Amino acid sequence: MTASEAVRTIEAVWRIESARVIAGLVRMVRDIGLAEELAQDALVAALEQWPDEGIPRNPGAWLMTTAKRRAIDQLRRRETLGRKLAELGHELELTGPGTRPDFDAAVEDTIGDDMLRLIFVACHPVLSTEARVALTLRLLGGLTTDEIARAFLVPESTVAQRIVRAKKAIAKAGVAFEVPEGAERQDRLSSVLEVIYLVFNEGYSATAGDDWLRPALCADALRLGRVLAGLAPAEPEVHGLVALMEIQASRSAARTGPGGEPILLLDQDRSRWDRLLINRGLAALDRAERLAGRPGPYTLQAAIAACHARALSADETDWARIAGLYDALAALVPSPVVELNRAVAVGMAHGPAAGLELVDTLTTDPALKSYHLLPSVRGDLLARLGRNAEARTEFERAAALTRNERERTLLLDRANSCAQAVSP
Repeated sequence: MTASEAVRTIEAVWRIESARVIAGLVRMVRDIGLAEELAQDALVAALEQWPDEGIPRNPGAWLMTTAKRRAIDQLRRRETLGRKLAELGHELELTGPGTRPDFDAAVEDTIGDDMLRLIFVACHPVLSTEARVALTLRLLGGLTTDEIARAFLVPESTVAQRIVRAKKAIAKAGVAFEVPEGAERQDRLSSVLEVIYLVFNEGYSATAGDDWLRPALCADALRLGRVLAGLAPAEPEVHGLVALMEIQASRSAARTGPGGEPILLLDQDRSRWDRLLINRGLAALDRAERLAGRPGPYTLQAAIAACHARALSADETDWARIAGLYDALAALVPSPVVELNRAVAVGMAHGPAAGLELVDTLTTDPALKSYHLLPSVRGDLLARLGRNAEARTEFERAAALTRNERERTLLLDRANSCAQAVSP
C-alpha cells in the first residue's frame, strides 16, 4: 500500500470511527473539547504509524485504544485516577496498540449509549441551530472545519468559531453527558432530528452556490439518521425521518441533467430512482407507523414522499392522498411553508385555480417575504392557468430571491418560456 493509499484509508476509517472514539472518551473525561483533542492525537498517531506498519486488523479498536492511553495519561497528570482507572491502565499496558484489550470487550455494550449521549449533547437547545449543525458534523460526522465550511459556503474561521463557542456554551451550561428522560427527551429529540434533516436538506437542495446537489451532506445525514435509528429503535419519529431521507435520496440520480441542471420532480426519469433506497425507506416508514399511535411530522412527510415513490409515472401520483396528508401535517405543525406545499398538492389534485386561491392567502405572510418558492409556486399555477404574463413576473421574482445559481437559471428559463408564450 502506498503512502497516499494509506492516508485515504485512514481518512475513511476516521469518518466512520471518530464519533465512536469521541463518544467513548467523553464518557471517560467528561469534556468534549478534551475528548476531541485526544481523538485527534490518535488520528495523528495513525497517520504517523500506519503507512509504515500497515493498517491494523481492527483500525477502530486501534484508534480507541490509543486515545484511551492518552486519556489515562491526562487523568494521571490530574491525579484523579481511581481503582477502575488503574485497572484499565494495567490492562492497556499489557496489550499492544493494534490489539483489542479486555476492557474494550467489557464496555462494547456501552458504545451505543455513549453515541446516543453525544448526539443529544451536540444538539442541545442551549446552542444555536448553526452551532448544533457545526458541532454535530464535527463530532458525529467526522468532518473537518474546512469540509463543513465548504459544504455551507461560509468561511472556515466562522465554522471554527461556532464549534469553539458551542463547546464553551455546553461547559458553561453544565450540560450533562446523558440521555434525558421523559418530556425533556422528546424536546431534545426534536432538536436532534431537526439538525440531521437540516444537514440533509442542505445537501438535497443547496440554498446557495453553484451546485444544486451536495451528495456528501445527504450521505452524512443519512448515516447519522441510521445510527440514531439503531440507538433509539423505539422512537417512531427517528424511523420517520430515516424513511423520509431514504426516499428523497433515492431520486438523486434523476434530479440533475448532464450539465448539472435541476430536473423537477414531475419531469424526472423514474427509472433512475434507486429502488433499494425506496424499499429501505418504505420499510422504515412501515416501522414508524407501527410504533406511532399518531404519526408525527417526519412520518407524515415520509408518507407523502412514499406516494411519489410508489407512482411509476407522474400521472399515477395520488395527489388527493398527498393533499390529505398535508392537511394532517398542517394541523400538527402549522407553518406557512407547510401551507405552501399543501397548496401545491391541492393544485395538482383539484386544479390550479384551487391551488392559487390558497397561495394567494400566503402572499402577505412576513415569514415568506424572501422565500423564493412562494413566487415560484405561484408562477407555476399561473402558467397552468394560461396567465403567462403574470407567471413570467413571478418566476423572475423567484429568480431574484434564490441564492442558488442552478435554481436561478431554471427559474429564468421558465420566465423566458412564459414570455415566448405571450409573444404573438
